[in-house]
Amino acid sequence: MKTYKINEVTFKEETFTNIQRVDADHMSTFIPLSEFNSDYQQFKIDIAKGAQLSDANNNVMTSEQANTFLATLP
Repeated sequence: MKTYKINEVTFKEETFTNIQRVDADHMSTFIPLSEFNSDYQQFKIDIAKGAQLSDANNNVMTSEQANTFLATLP
């Protein structure tokens, strides 16, 4: 199963969020929070099905926390 991590980057006092997908071969893909991005759509499906999601501090989120986070996204 895929593993995802929330990334937060601050630039000029503004914080930007993206999602990092880490595949079994340890390759990473950075996914913008865009409804038009197919990787973003797949991320939402995977999390709803129980894929692992870590917060920006590398703490693994519970399914409930992950679904609460999903509810805040576009």
